[in-house]
Amino acid sequence: MAPRETVTDQSQGVQLARLYWENNANNFNAVDISIPAAVTVFPGEIYRAPRSWCERSYHKLIYFNEVEKGGHFAAWEQPELFSTEMRAAFRSLR
Repeated sequence: MAPRETVTDQSQGVQLARLYWENNANNFNAVDISIPAAVTVFPGEIYRAPRSWCERSYHKLIYFNEVEKGGHFAAWEQPELFSTEMRAAFRSLR
């Protein structure tokens, strides 16, 4: 998704909003995923998944953490924190 300052006209903004709306119908339903997975919950995220939901969805949950900063674009908003979380999340797979 384009950063807010690069959305140059109203029609582009409407298209981006529509894309989110149309593709957001079942994003938060628990699913059956059996590969190793890691979850970091950022407080500004659209959906802050509780650990119980993650464990139901990701049968091989290898990492779960809740942090105090960041949101939907955590890698952009908090790059150092995001990098630290990525390293911690997959450390056990080295």
